[in-house]
Amino acid sequence: MALYAGLDALRASAADVRIVTSDGQTIAAHSYVLALASPVLERMIDRARCRGWDAAADCTVAVLGVPSDAVLAFLHLLYSSDAAVVLARSCRLVAPGTEELVAAHGPQLLALAHVYRVGWLKRAAEAAVSARLTADRAVDMLKLARLCDAPRLYTRCARLAAKDFAAIEASDGWRFARRHDPALELELLQLLEDADSRRARWARARASQEAYRQLGQAMGSLDRIFAATGGGTDDDAPSPSSAGPAGTCAGDGDDDATCQGLRLLMRHFATCARKVAPGGCARCKRMLQLFRLHASVCDRPEQDQPCRVPLCSHFTAKMQTEKADKTWRLLVKKVTMARAMAGFADRQVPEVVAMSWARYSTSSKWARN
Repeated sequence: MALYAGLDALRASAADVRIVTSDGQTIAAHSYVLALASPVLERMIDRARCRGWDAAADCTVAVLGVPSDAVLAFLHLLYSSDAAVVLARSCRLVAPGTEELVAAHGPQLLALAHVYRVGWLKRAAEAAVSARLTADRAVDMLKLARLCDAPRLYTRCARLAAKDFAAIEASDGWRFARRHDPALELELLQLLEDADSRRARWARARASQEAYRQLGQAMGSLDRIFAATGGGTDDDAPSPSSAGPAGTCAGDGDDDATCQGLRLLMRHFATCARKVAPGGCARCKRMLQLFRLHASVCDRPEQDQPCRVPLCSHFTAKMQTEKADKTWRLLVKKVTMARAMAGFADRQVPEVVAMSWARYSTSSKWARN
C-alpha cells in the first residue's frame, strides 16, 4: 500500500468526486486532478454537475468494465504529478516506482487510457503489454490492440503469430475466435499470409543483392587478372596463358574462387570451337556477357591508361552507337551500386569515427533501456 501513499494523502483532503467501479466500490477523488489528466473525465464531471441541483456537491462518475484494482491503479497514475514531467524530460514512459503497477494491470490500463484519452499512460501500458506478450495471450491482445488503436502492440502480436503459430493455435483465444469471432480469425490468417509473402519478398531481394555483389566481384577480378598478366588487345580473345597462373588474384577466399572460375571460363572460351557455330556455346555466351558488362561498368579513361580486359574498348564503342535496352541498363546500375557499396564496406574506418560510433551505440542502448 506504500505505492498508493500519495493518493491516500490527497484523498484525505476535501474530495468532490466519487468514482464508482463495476463491483460497486466507491473511490473518493478530486475533480481538478481528474480534469487536468483526462479531457473525457473533465466532460463527464461537468455533465454530472449540470444534472445536480447543487454545483458544489459531490458528483459521481462511473468507471466500468475493469476490476476495481485496475481503477485504483489508474487513479494512482493520474495522481502521480511527476509522471508527465518524467515523460517529457527523459526516455522513460512512467515515473520511477510505477513500472510494476503498469506491468500488473497493463491491458486494463491500456483500455482505460484509450477510453479516457490519457496519452502518456496509453503509450506506457502498450509498451508494458508488448514487452510481456506470450503466445497464449496473443489473440486476446491482438483484439485489444485493434479496439484501442495500439499499433505497436498490434505489430508485436502479428510478429509473434508469424513466428510461433503452433503455440497460437493451442491457445484458448484462438479456439474462441474460431467459434465466435470469424472476422478476427480471418484477420489473423491474413496477417500470417502477409508475413509469409513479406519473407519471400525479402528472400528474393537478398538473392538479387547477392547476385549483383558477385557480378561486381567478378568485374574486379577481371581487372586484377588482366592487370597482372598484361592483358591483350581488343581483337585478341583471352587465351589460357593470358588468364594468368593460379594465385594471381590477391584477396579473400571469395575473390580466389571467383578468379579461379573466371580462369576456367576463359580457357574454355579460348579453345571452344562451338562459339562460332550456329546456336553457339552457352558458356561462351556467358563469357561475352561478362565482357560486355565489364565494358559497361568500366570507369578507366581510355586516354590515360587503356583497359587491359579484352573486348572492353570494342563493347564501349558499340554501346556509343547502339542504345542498350532498359533491362541491361538496370543491370549495369545495380552492379555499379553493388561495387560502390562493397568499396564502402571494405574501407578502413578512421579511429575517431569508430570511437564516435561506439559512444553512439552505447548511448542508444542506454536510452532504449
